[in-house]
Amino acid sequence: MLTVALPKGALLKDSVARFAAAGLDFSAITAADNRQLMLPSACGRARALLVRNGDVPVYVAYGQAQLGVVGYDVLKEQQRTVAQLLDLGFGGCRMAVAVKESSPYRRASDLPAHCRVASKFTNSAQEFFNQLDLPVELIHLTGSVELGPITGISEAIVDLVATGRTLRDNGLIAIEDLFHSTARLIGNPLALRLDTGELNELVQAMEGQGVTP
Repeated sequence: MLTVALPKGALLKDSVARFAAAGLDFSAITAADNRQLMLPSACGRARALLVRNGDVPVYVAYGQAQLGVVGYDVLKEQQRTVAQLLDLGFGGCRMAVAVKESSPYRRASDLPAHCRVASKFTNSAQEFFNQLDLPVELIHLTGSVELGPITGISEAIVDLVATGRTLRDNGLIAIEDLFHSTARLIGNPLALRLDTGELNELVQAMEGQGVTP
C-alpha cells in the first residue's frame, strides 16, 4: 500500500487538497475530532501518516513512506537522502537574518566577527555565514528564537519569516534573506526506482495541477 507522510500544522490542508485533486482523498485526517496518526484514503488504496513537518523527510528517507510533503527549509537543514519531486508552491516563507530595530546592522556582513547568532536552523545558518566568510557563534534554540536579541543571548537570529508580524511585534527587523521556502513533494529514492507506475502516475497528476518540478 502506498504511504504518504503529511505534515501537521500550516501545510496540512493544502497538502491534503493537492492529493485529493490527484485522486487520493485524505480529508478525514483534517477533521477536528481526528486523533488518529495513520489513516487510509477514502478509496482504501493508500494511507497517510500524520507527522511533524521535521519528521517527514525521516519517514521518507527510511522508506516508511514512499512520498511526503515538507517545507524546503527542513530539506535544506536536514540534508536527508530523498528525491525532491515537485515544488508545490504553497507555504511560502523566507529564511532570514534578523536583528533588533535599534541595531546598527543592516546587512548580515555588518555583523561583527564571532558574534552570537541564535537559530533553530543552525546548519543552514552555518552554511550562509561560511559563504560570507564571517565566523559566528551559533546558538541552537528550539523555541522562540526572537528572544535571542531581546534577552541579549545573541546579536542576531536566523529564522523563518512569513508575514514578518512576529518580528515587528518583538522589535526585530529582517536584514537579509538566505533563501525562500515552499512546500515540496519528496519521494523515497528506492521506491521510485522500483515503481511499477503508481508513484509516477500520482506525481504526474500532481504536476498537472500547475505545480513546478
